Amino acid sequence: MKRAVFDLAVLVARVVIGVIFVAHGWQKFQGGLGAVTQMFTQMGIPLAGLSAAFAAAAELVGGAFLIVGLLVRLAALALVVDMVGAFVFVHGGKGIFVTSGGWELVGALASACLLLVAVGGGRFGADGLLVRARGRKAEQREAEREAERAPMDIFDEPRRDEDLPPDSPTRP
Repeated sequence: MKRAVFDLAVLVARVVIGVIFVAHGWQKFQGGLGAVTQMFTQMGIPLAGLSAAFAAAAELVGGAFLIVGLLVRLAALALVVDMVGAFVFVHGGKGIFVTSGGWELVGALASACLLLVAVGGGRFGADGLLVRARGRKAEQREAEREAERAPMDIFDEPRRDEDLPPDSPTRP
């Protein structure tokens, strides 16, 4: 029961966080990377063009991966890096509240993604399905190996009358 509650909580968190990131990434692509690069340049973000492309791609693709639960740890790590950059270069010096350009949203998203890096995406997602499928295949291979190593039992093969000794009471 505890595991199901954990997996459900991770699913809800992944999807909500993923939707937020997809929306922000999509917004960057909709406005055009040139406009985002110009905005990043004005904010003093180093390598503005590269930073804009990374932020847009990490948010859109990473957010989508969180939603479906694919490569969750890697996607969440990319998003942590994105949010650390947003904190350091934009929001950190503006206080806490988002209404004044502060870091509360960036901090909450970075913390949530850091948690996903630590715990993974849970069983209810693509990663969980892949792990379970690999686990079942590994169990099947191990069972086959065990069967090959097991000593033969007299009941493994169907009994044939000619295999019985001539003086056997069960021989016809």
